Amino acid sequence: MLEWARRLHPFTTPESQRLALLFGVVYFAQGMWYLPNQAITIVLKDRGLTAGQVADFFLISTIPWLIKPLYGLLSDFVPLLGRRRQSYFILTSGLAAASSLVLASGVLIAKGPIETFSFTLPGVGTVSFTLVAGVGLFTLMAFGLAFTDVLTDAMMVENGRPRGLTGAFQSVQWACITVATVLVGLLGGYFAEHRSLQAAFLLAAAFPVVSLLMGVFLVREPRSRFDAAALRETWRAIREALVHRDMWVVAGFILFWTFSPSFGPAFLYYQTDELKFSQQFIGVLGSLAAIAGVIGAAIYAPLSRRLPLKWLINGSIGAGVVATLAYLVYRGTASALVIDIAFGCVGMITQLALLDLSAKSCPRRVEATFFALLMSVYNGGTQLSQNVGARLYDALGYNRLVLISAALTAAAWLLVPLVKIDRIEARAREEAATRAAA
Repeated sequence: MLEWARRLHPFTTPESQRLALLFGVVYFAQGMWYLPNQAITIVLKDRGLTAGQVADFFLISTIPWLIKPLYGLLSDFVPLLGRRRQSYFILTSGLAAASSLVLASGVLIAKGPIETFSFTLPGVGTVSFTLVAGVGLFTLMAFGLAFTDVLTDAMMVENGRPRGLTGAFQSVQWACITVATVLVGLLGGYFAEHRSLQAAFLLAAAFPVVSLLMGVFLVREPRSRFDAAALRETWRAIREALVHRDMWVVAGFILFWTFSPSFGPAFLYYQTDELKFSQQFIGVLGSLAAIAGVIGAAIYAPLSRRLPLKWLINGSIGAGVVATLAYLVYRGTASALVIDIAFGCVGMITQLALLDLSAKSCPRRVEATFFALLMSVYNGGTQLSQNVGARLYDALGYNRLVLISAALTAAAWLLVPLVKIDRIEARAREEAATRAAA
């Protein structure tokens, strides 16, 4: 049994173990960004905002996640203090920490018809500003975390593809971000139940500091400098990738898959208004789904090295359709527990299959830029999906939203033959063998 477990364990060298630790801890810290979200949602709901309006709030704060290719270009092209990754990593982690600390010093309050954001500064007193400025700070925190995410993913692709470990590294990353989601569910539910936004922001502020420390002590890379010849070579690689069919087909497939209307903030409205769940119980459900997601990540790590990616993609679509339709019988505490746990596991496997496809389709030398591009498509599709889903919930109700979401998820099967997954996987495997030989 132990020998079987060792064979399944993909990280067999000190270097791969160091990288797995780095990626896992940084992704855990990123996952804690979502800690205040449930409290923000319920506070805005208490003030009369519809599900669609709350979705707009979060859409604004997602903007930094939609322009991730710009961060990749900057990191790929322009070294900072002699480093392409580490210097930016430390700087942006520090920015996220500073923004969240400012947010942690205040609490969202209502003054008449206008929402304001206020905080107290020692020796200065209470400072108030509009909710727009509060969203701006939350978005600035998102910018720091999104940039850090691009750098982490660039290191994952650069180090994982030559070792054939992109799927395994991403399993670690998403297992850790899901462990963070367990805490977000438990603590976020508590903060939402007590409307404790300030405490939620304060706790969330600690985790970008963790990323900063990981950047200082665990990110290793050779010194780089601005090189005009390298710049031309990199730009040539970008131009070649931009006209490559596979990149655009993969991007279109990701957008279609993620854009099927999902529940987003509307689901909390359904749980609160129709099912009368407490915010604490909703948080517990999120934590249990996240635990199931860790199991899904553990399942995907060995599967990614033993099954063709095309099989995993097709199977994920089928599992996603069944799991979505199950929400038609989401009517009470028992069904909520079963469905959320099952969907947590299935959803993680589906997500990792999509991310694995993205990593394997990235061109060399511009890994950060093009993985960031695909992840921007992923994030944009997901956020727009939640936004559209919230509006469908307001207009059509819960059951019709579930049916529309399941139907569009199933339609992704029609696009699988266009993606040429076997060819993408074969090219990534050939490149890994070439690098290993070199």
